[in-house]
Amino acid sequence: MDKKFKKLLDNIAMERYMLHFKNNGYAPKDSRELIHKARNLASDVDASVRVVRIARKFVEFDVGVKKEDLDVLVETLSPIGSIDNIRHVFEEEIEKEKGITDGIYYFNNERFWECHESFEGVWKQCYGREKEILQGIILFAVAFAHAQEDDLRIGIGMLKRVLEKLGTSPSEYHSIDIDRLRIKATEMQKSQQLVNFEI
Repeated sequence: MDKKFKKLLDNIAMERYMLHFKNNGYAPKDSRELIHKARNLASDVDASVRVVRIARKFVEFDVGVKKEDLDVLVETLSPIGSIDNIRHVFEEEIEKEKGITDGIYYFNNERFWECHESFEGVWKQCYGREKEILQGIILFAVAFAHAQEDDLRIGIGMLKRVLEKLGTSPSEYHSIDIDRLRIKATEMQKSQQLVNFEI
C-alpha cells in the first residue's frame, strides 16, 4: 500500500480529543515550546498534537489519535503534568438550555474552546438578535483561546467584533450580564490585555 494512502487512512481513523493536564507552572508564553515538547514525546505514537492552550489550572492539548492509542498518548505526555480531564470531541446536538449552562461553565473555568463549541450548538438553534448575542459571546471565548495559545494580538483584535455583535443587545441573556461583557471588552481594548473573568 502506498505510504501516502496509508497515512490518509490512519488520519481518517483518528478521533479528536481535548486532553487537560494539570498546569505545573506553564504560561501562555510557553505554548510554542510546549507543543514542540509534546510532539517530541509523542513521536512514536500514531497521533497528531494539533494545538496547546495554557490556562491557569491546566494545559489543554487538542489531539487526533485512534481510540485504542489514547491511553498510550496520555501516558507519553505525562511528563508535562498529570491528566485532569479527557473530552472526546464529536458533533453532537445539544439542548439549548444545557448548551448555555455548559457554555457558562466552560467560560468560567477557562475552557474557552469548549465554551465556543457549546454556545455554537446553541447558536445553530437561534435566529435574529439572539444569534448575534451568541456570536459576541463565542467571539469573546475565541479571543481568550487565542490568548491561551500566546496569540494575544489576535485575541485583542477580536474584541472589536465582540462589541459589534453584542451591539445594543438587551442587558441580559439568560444569566449572562451583556452590559458587563460590553464593559469588559471595551476596557480590554483600551488596556490591550485580556483579563480572565466569569460570566
